[in-house]
Amino acid sequence: MENKEFYNEYIKQFLEENSKVNLISKNDEKFIWEKHIYDSLAAEKFFTKYGYPKNLLDIGTGGGFPSVPIALTYQQIHVTAVDSIAKKIRAIQSLKSALNIENITPICSRIENLSGEFEVVTSRAVSSLKNICEYALPKTCKNGYFIAYKSRKTPDEILEAEKTLKKYNAKIIDIIEYELPLEEKLTRNLIIIKRG
Repeated sequence: MENKEFYNEYIKQFLEENSKVNLISKNDEKFIWEKHIYDSLAAEKFFTKYGYPKNLLDIGTGGGFPSVPIALTYQQIHVTAVDSIAKKIRAIQSLKSALNIENITPICSRIENLSGEFEVVTSRAVSSLKNICEYALPKTCKNGYFIAYKSRKTPDEILEAEKTLKKYNAKIIDIIEYELPLEEKLTRNLIIIKRG
């Protein structure tokens, strides 16, 4: 993972956007690195284990997490960031211009209206696993991966998602656990789903 200084300009620009459009709560602003950027970059744990994709789709990107930190860090990956809220996509467009991030395409659309399939699909803090699988798996190419960022071990959600996984010939192949660099213990999980 890059050192924190690498992201200083991004943090500065993000906070400027956040003052115009509420992308994250004011309370979270002082933890933007720990709670949002560091968390987004947990994708590195997946990449080192399963390889770097050429393209990645982030569903319900919101304030650009994990899409913008991933695009900024891995210039070889083309990132498509989708959200149905226009002001959030405009904010990402501003960040793209200000930071000159050429490998990100922000799109304002409902995910079901987006065409194409991707090697890796991500989604962070969006809906239950069952619901998000319904959106993510049709956009995941054969032998591609869907990474669901989840805040805790979610056995109930996993159980609930079983039918949906079967429907798309997909299965959970890994759960990568990590902690955020905060004083309080905040454990997060990447649920790795592979589509057959």
